[in-house]
Amino acid sequence: MSSSNFSSLRPASFLLVGIPGLEATQHWVAIPLCALYLVALLGNCTVLFVIRMDPSLHEPMYLLLAVLAITDLVLCTAILPEMLSILWLGSREIGFNACLTQMFFIHSSSIVESGVLVAMAFDRYVAICNPLRHATILKITMVAKLALLVLVRGLAVIAPIPLLLRRLPFCKVIVIPHSYCEHMAVVKLACADTTVNAAYGLLLILLVGGLDVLSIALSYIMILRAVFSLPSGQAQLKALSTCTSHVCIILIFYVPGLFSFLAHRFGQSVPQSIHVLLANLYLLLPPMLNPIVYGVKTKQIRTRVSRVFHMRAAKTQRTVTAHLFL
Repeated sequence: MSSSNFSSLRPASFLLVGIPGLEATQHWVAIPLCALYLVALLGNCTVLFVIRMDPSLHEPMYLLLAVLAITDLVLCTAILPEMLSILWLGSREIGFNACLTQMFFIHSSSIVESGVLVAMAFDRYVAICNPLRHATILKITMVAKLALLVLVRGLAVIAPIPLLLRRLPFCKVIVIPHSYCEHMAVVKLACADTTVNAAYGLLLILLVGGLDVLSIALSYIMILRAVFSLPSGQAQLKALSTCTSHVCIILIFYVPGLFSFLAHRFGQSVPQSIHVLLANLYLLLPPMLNPIVYGVKTKQIRTRVSRVFHMRAAKTQRTVTAHLFL
């Protein structure tokens, strides 16, 4: 069938179910999801503000953290507003092009975030294994190039997905059993051979995700070798403490993703509602937890945030006092 005939079978819009099996109670489920979104917005905006205002934080690790915060904001904003309109307002219809656009931003942001974690692992490797050359190797220009490379890679590898979907005819039902336009959920609605689409999606997960995990693992193997060669236990603990925040966000990002992937590929007996909830948590937990982890673990960020709140409280107190004496 020609591509022109395929386009004639392209629906004007899709219908998003929300959370299959929980339609009667999903408006209650939306409350904690909305709370996750608000915490993610507040936390990541705070991290960006602190890094922007404090010149002492204009270092590779914190600049990469700023890139991570921007990516998290794009990721959660691409999914939550539309999801809340479905769960609370019952507005389930999403245009065909809008669906592909949402899909592109969600999946490309996930790839970009994975790439940022690799760049942060490289930063920790250089800082611990080559501390004297850290400032020379990771200049601001190098950090900018790494961020640009990660962004271009994320956009380039995801761009074929909506293009491949536009070639497919959709002559079956147009109801997506999901709360957002997830790639494979849309592919399953097509009434043509979708082998290429499914294979490309699996290739991305195994190749891009696998290479990123392997790169991070190799970085930390070399980091551990360097740390355990240090003469004192105190020096070892100090070196390892600089990696704890990064290790935490690695686990936060990859572990829910692994569970979601395994449940989707091999958990045929798992209820659809669990699949969707896992997919939602995979996209929402990292943006919410990442700024909290770095805020708690990083003294500079914690000190700056407390200083800002202290200054605001002092300013408010002076204003109240001035009004009392007027």
